[in-house]
Amino acid sequence: MGLARSRAVHDRERLLLAIVDLCDAGEGAEAVMSSAPVQALLSSIFMSLVVEAERDIRKRLAEKLATAAWAPAALINVLALDDIEIARPIISSSPVLQDPDLVRLLTEATIEHQIEVARRPNLGPPVVAAILQQNEPAVLTALAGNLAAQIGKPELTALVQASRRIVSLRSPCARHPGLTDDLARELYVWVGQALRQALTARFRLDPEAMDAAIAESVREAHGGIVSEHPEQQEVWQREGEKEEMERRLLAKLDIAGQLRPGYLLRALRESKLSLFIGGLATLGRFDPEHVRRSVDSDRPELLALACAAVGIDRSVFPTILALVRELNGGKPGGGQEGERRAVGAFGPFAPDIANAAFRQAAGRV
Repeated sequence: MGLARSRAVHDRERLLLAIVDLCDAGEGAEAVMSSAPVQALLSSIFMSLVVEAERDIRKRLAEKLATAAWAPAALINVLALDDIEIARPIISSSPVLQDPDLVRLLTEATIEHQIEVARRPNLGPPVVAAILQQNEPAVLTALAGNLAAQIGKPELTALVQASRRIVSLRSPCARHPGLTDDLARELYVWVGQALRQALTARFRLDPEAMDAAIAESVREAHGGIVSEHPEQQEVWQREGEKEEMERRLLAKLDIAGQLRPGYLLRALRESKLSLFIGGLATLGRFDPEHVRRSVDSDRPELLALACAAVGIDRSVFPTILALVRELNGGKPGGGQEGERRAVGAFGPFAPDIANAAFRQAAGRV
């Protein structure tokens, strides 16, 4: 009662945690706490206290309530939309969150929250369907790695087909226990050598027959025509080999002093997103993964900082952003507001300042 009368923030926070302990105490507490009158009272008390609670207290509260079936639904849904470090245990474990709540998180929350939803154990079909419909690469990858999710053959088929354009999906799809012979053969076509060996061993595939079938498909796709100019011939390549080729090319251009900002725009106009990312990372001496995460984020200002750091002009960036989004499923997101922030990243400062700012910001993505 003394804590309740106090207006001090610290006392109110102590009251908040004390109420949780009180609700958890004694046998049969859950049945009592789940009754409608008590739920209404608890919701009112908790919500009024949580509004003023500091971040650390909200985090401790989320950890305490993560497995509590009696926790008020309104409070749990509020905590699930809080900072990801606070929301994570709630999204992962709370029995209060139902499929509609999880689907709503997929449309209202950040990518980090959506990834946690996709990792939630025993994920039901409605939530799996919502994740597949949204088609967000990072969330799809988390879903493919969730072996406790209720993923049937139609859903796994959709994931395997998506892995053709999303490299990070290939490994979890190849190792998924629900993978069938026909899906393994489909996946075999666009995975790297290591995963091919794993698929061959697991499904007893004939690698010579598979490679012959792939070669035949390539010939059919090109109409059996061989270009007189090999450098212009479009040839199917394994993902790992293609990436290695691009790395070698960029290294040679860099050593020769020929890797310039204009090359990045050319790569995009030729629909070579991975070459653009590798070139931008090489020019700015950035971690390629940081550039990739920035391109896949909802913060186009990060990409703008990286471009400013390598000398790309502000007037060229809208074209670069449009091309990247076209090749990357609309990412980086952020809409028109994101574009406005991105243009501001070319503010009046030197490229080395933009470089340092990108490194600092991208490391937190």
